[in-house]
Amino acid sequence: MGDKANAHPGAAGRATAADHPASVRNVVLVGHSGSGKTTLVEALALTAGAVNRAGRVEDGATVSDYDEIEHRQQRSVQLSLVPVDWDGYKINILDTPGYADFVGELRAGLRAADAALFVVSASDGVDGSTRMVWEECAAVGMPRAIVITHLESARSDFDEMTRTCADAFGADDPDAVLPLYLPLHGPQGPDGHAPVTGLIGLLSQRLFDYSSGERKESEPGPEQLPLIEEARNRLIEGIIAESEDETLMDRYLGGEELDFSTLVQDLERAVARGIFFPVLAAAPAAEGAKQGLGTVELLELITGGFPTPLEREAPTVTTPDGKARQVKACDPDGPLVAEVVKTASDPYVGRVSMVRVFSGTLRPDETVHVSGHGLADRGHEDHDVDERIGALSAPFGKQQRALTHAIAGDLACVAKLNRAETGDTLSSKDDPLLMEPWEMPDPLLPLAIQAHSKADEDKLSQGLGRLVAEDPTMRLEQNQDTHQVVLWCLGEAHADVALERLRSRYGVQVDVVPHKVSLRETFADRSAGRGRHVKQSGGHGQYAICAIEVEPLPGGSGIEFVDKVVGGAVPRQFIPSVEKGVRAQAARGVAAGYALIDIRITLLDGKAHSVDSSDAAFQTAGALALREAAVDARIHLLEPVAEVTVLVGDEYVGAVMSDLSGRRGRVVGTEQAGGNRTLVRAEVPEIEIGRYGVDLRSLSHGTARFNRTYARHEPMPAQLAEKIREQAQGNP
Repeated sequence: MGDKANAHPGAAGRATAADHPASVRNVVLVGHSGSGKTTLVEALALTAGAVNRAGRVEDGATVSDYDEIEHRQQRSVQLSLVPVDWDGYKINILDTPGYADFVGELRAGLRAADAALFVVSASDGVDGSTRMVWEECAAVGMPRAIVITHLESARSDFDEMTRTCADAFGADDPDAVLPLYLPLHGPQGPDGHAPVTGLIGLLSQRLFDYSSGERKESEPGPEQLPLIEEARNRLIEGIIAESEDETLMDRYLGGEELDFSTLVQDLERAVARGIFFPVLAAAPAAEGAKQGLGTVELLELITGGFPTPLEREAPTVTTPDGKARQVKACDPDGPLVAEVVKTASDPYVGRVSMVRVFSGTLRPDETVHVSGHGLADRGHEDHDVDERIGALSAPFGKQQRALTHAIAGDLACVAKLNRAETGDTLSSKDDPLLMEPWEMPDPLLPLAIQAHSKADEDKLSQGLGRLVAEDPTMRLEQNQDTHQVVLWCLGEAHADVALERLRSRYGVQVDVVPHKVSLRETFADRSAGRGRHVKQSGGHGQYAICAIEVEPLPGGSGIEFVDKVVGGAVPRQFIPSVEKGVRAQAARGVAAGYALIDIRITLLDGKAHSVDSSDAAFQTAGALALREAAVDARIHLLEPVAEVTVLVGDEYVGAVMSDLSGRRGRVVGTEQAGGNRTLVRAEVPEIEIGRYGVDLRSLSHGTARFNRTYARHEPMPAQLAEKIREQAQGNP
């Protein structure tokens, strides 16, 4: 986000700073991978004059997909900001990845935006993950609109896709999802497909012809108006139904011709309130064209219908110690409250933080307070530090364009905040404040890695730290039981990008190794052991003998050590030595090298020598006694079991439950979750769900979610346990 060397080939090269929140619009593009979001951003930037020539995803020449990984994969993998100016407004367009593995970037975009534009491909329709994001937006009342792309496809049908959107997004009120324009088609081609060349406005009853590469407005012919009458009447009734003026419906039904400006004002208010969701059409500009189909109408909707930052409720703000603090919504003169929504490392300027300013005004070269709390479980320690920010800029692909300030409601990039991480709050150093971070998905795919060489080992810790600081949907684990470094990701594509960034950005080559789960051992029944450590061959020797009894305890009991020695058979000063020895051996295991748990070890008897007995000798004897007790005992290998909850559509419940059973899982219950979805609860061995997130996505077509929490350790099946013992004996 700060590389000045590779500008967009058609960059117009200008940046503006907004002077009032009312002149800012923040909109995030949402849609499945391949729906055309990045191409739409390019078309909007061209129409707004932000670029002189539109780039193509296939050529790696778009504004928002500037990362080398995006060029190779030809898809977005990170949140990007493209600011454009239109009719006196600054529009911050947030392009988000559509692939499910990068949902963390999407959530950050939703946090930064005030409205969402759902991009739906006319050839692919609406997928389950897009429906789920729509429901998330509905839960917080975020205004939304829908734009249908890929109308150039021979299989496209705007009317059919509009009905599909109404079914998918307007389940409670289909009349709240209606088109504002209908497409105009040109002559049919050899394949029988008639391309879309323009639009006709249902409210304005005007034609907008894009066939010349630039929008031209005209009156419709008399043969065209009857074609839109039914759709126009339905749109007007839909707008009136959501109007705050209760007299409009009576006037309309009474035959009164409602004023165009009244309908437009009511439409804009209904969209801004998040109760009406217009459907539009858009297409990229042809080679040499100045405007893409529907882009002018879309920019007009964004500036006229989407809310200003002033209409967004003030965020919940506290002091770092948790005291509530009232902050006026979007006040440029108020206390500074800004949030880091994205962090990236740039080879030229170091760390760059994209921030949304919610209150106050951010200026370059000032000292701010950086506060991050609530993500300690992700490897982000709570921190409160003062830092001086560097340059303030507006990103435009790889370019950074200098800004003089960023007011409340605007987005900008800040350089050289070395401690700031995604989700952190920036505030005045004299008035530290804290925003609660947005809800981030849990990374549930483990990736065990190790340095490829000694040189990589020296750089691995720093590289991983920077990677996790940039992406809070990753979690770094240093597993003390398996001695593995585990990077938890959201999916395979997410993991691939992480490995590529480690290699290309931080110069760290790593090897992926099989992920291990933390197994345990325990005694299945009572057993006794005698440890004898005697070495007396002249000079100061070693002498220690102890007798112990081991018995199993209920799960979760840990290790108990009981002293029942009588008559001083083991001197008092050496009893702690015996305990230390048996605990050390328990940590090393007695069967397959895994720690012993849930046992009681009772010291019953022993012998000592007045000269040769020592702390070290009794530690060794204690360890030997425990190992001997294990020889004749049944040792259970214990595996961790997770409580798994799966939220899935009713049509996939049977398949999910069958799959869980195939993973040795026990379904413990189901319950209806609303919206034709079911919550399935199960207990599943962790060794069976390493890749469950990937498999569940495939099984449910991307519509299911799951969570896992550790429940307990319990005995493995004998056949699996024996296999692990054999592996342990073969790899001492």
